[in-house]
Amino acid sequence: MTEKSYDVLVIGLGGVGSAACRSLAAAGHRVLGVERFGRVHDLGASHGESRGVWQAYFMGPGYVPFLRRAYALWSDLEEESGEHLFHRTGGLCLGPSDGELVPAARASAEQTGLTHEVLSADEVHARYPQFTPDSDDVAVFDPDSGFVQPEQTVRVQLELAEKHGATLHFHERVLSVTEDARGAVVRTDRDTYHVGHVVVGAGCWAPELLPESVLPVQVLRKVMLWFEPEGTADDFLPGRFPYWIWEGDGMIGYGHPGANGLHGGVKAGVHSGGTPTDPDLVDRYVEQREVAEIQDFLRTRIPRLGAGRYRRSAVCLYDNTPDQAFVIGPTSEHGRIVAAAGTSGHAFKFLPAIGEAVGQLVTDGRASQDLSLFDPRRFRDAQAAPAAG
Repeated sequence: MTEKSYDVLVIGLGGVGSAACRSLAAAGHRVLGVERFGRVHDLGASHGESRGVWQAYFMGPGYVPFLRRAYALWSDLEEESGEHLFHRTGGLCLGPSDGELVPAARASAEQTGLTHEVLSADEVHARYPQFTPDSDDVAVFDPDSGFVQPEQTVRVQLELAEKHGATLHFHERVLSVTEDARGAVVRTDRDTYHVGHVVVGAGCWAPELLPESVLPVQVLRKVMLWFEPEGTADDFLPGRFPYWIWEGDGMIGYGHPGANGLHGGVKAGVHSGGTPTDPDLVDRYVEQREVAEIQDFLRTRIPRLGAGRYRRSAVCLYDNTPDQAFVIGPTSEHGRIVAAAGTSGHAFKFLPAIGEAVGQLVTDGRASQDLSLFDPRRFRDAQAAPAAG
């Protein structure tokens, strides 16, 4: 084994890791990225043709400034790459007026001054006849919502990282990460690296490299499906069909317009729930009952999609934290190990901002955006707090 030196080593080259590599390399750091699988793989969370981008955020108004920064950086990423990445389609957040989703999205929009509309069920159907909401449903319409394509995004970020001088290794597994007096030591199944900082962006595999008190993650198996809609297929293309997320029947469903025309079908899935799994042993076979669950959800809400022909499926992984907020920040005594993980199934829309924040943490020790929601210390502090009573 030989020893090699870099300023920063990034573990994991999916969405988060590729964003961090690009940002760090662009800032002039000597960057090594290490990925246990191949380039732009489909074994984690950064695949599936489309990912929703939404500003009127049901996770709370504290996310909105970070989203606004991400929107600006998506434009920068498009300009630098020369590729169209963010497809603005408008988006609907639907559900009962007294549910959890719509009131939260509305509060985020109102408290942060976002452009939005509140629509009744009839108004939703008049604007988008594909939707047939229940009379008790309402919606928040975000005109700036849309989707990005994860495989394209990861490829572009990796290419730009290499353009800025990053070295990328694939099919190399990290075995351990430790701090020493000079920085950090990363041991892999190929080599040992002494670096100034380590960024752990390995998604569902990050917990094995970080203490449980830093990253208490539950890995969930999730299913994505594509359907061929009944009737005029063009009604489900971008421009005529929005990104949507819908609370109902004790679950939260979501879907996107046909991201690559309609040859691959129209995507739908369930954001809530999921089956706990080991990321190395996950079952990637999708059973008929899983298809039927999503079809049943769609049948009364988007009938032409629910009654459409099932085309294909894919399995992805969520790495959920207890509060479903991300983990972004230093996790070691001397701050040499920085986590960018615990993405909880909703980080892709933030990627350029996460990459920028990680770059700033490594370079300056602090980020320009408020990352208090994502502070790794919140779990350790919660464990240390005395019990009530």
